[in-house]
Amino acid sequence: MGGAEAQDRGEHDVKPPTTRLRRFARAERIIRADAQRNLDALLEAAKAVFAASGVGAPVREVAARANVGVATLYRHFPQRADLIAAVFRREIDACAAAAPALNREHEPSEALARWLHRYTNLIATTRGLSDALSGDPASAALPAYFQQQLEPTVKALLDAAVSAGQVRSDVEPCELLRAVARLSNASGEDKALRAVHGRRMVDLLIDGLRYGAPAPTAVQKGQRRPR
Repeated sequence: MGGAEAQDRGEHDVKPPTTRLRRFARAERIIRADAQRNLDALLEAAKAVFAASGVGAPVREVAARANVGVATLYRHFPQRADLIAAVFRREIDACAAAAPALNREHEPSEALARWLHRYTNLIATTRGLSDALSGDPASAALPAYFQQQLEPTVKALLDAAVSAGQVRSDVEPCELLRAVARLSNASGEDKALRAVHGRRMVDLLIDGLRYGAPAPTAVQKGQRRPR
């Protein structure tokens, strides 16, 4: 009888499968959240270290700034080029993500202008990253990623400004991205002067977009954007 009682107790001590699965899923979520925090910290730290010391800075500086171990860094990014490419993608994502708020807060042409200046900052920030990745396999997917993320972004801003009758309608998104990138990469060794010159050139480009703008569409005509 004692054996039967022990068996009964053992059976009652076993957790139902659904409880075990819930605990396992909760543990998995915690692990994923911790890994994501480490990843975000590493990318933010890498951006700061690369800006201050160049992309050749020791990876231990990146790990120390992110407050993680070097082993954690290498687990996420086995090669330096993997880290550089990830920072590049993160900057592209941030640039694309800035568009909706600008579109909500400003008139269409102003939202477009502000985003284009945000885009010039992207070009300046990633110039060294791009040079460091030149010819590396880690950079192979970046041009397509750049196009997939940013062309739809600038197209939406451009279409809104055209519909509002605030910019001309004969400019393609890819042309605009290419033009701003080239103006942002204008000659000049001094970084600060190059940034000022690039901003001035982009301002002139934006003025050109506004010249010869069509009349507003029926949907946009007479409507005021909410503030």
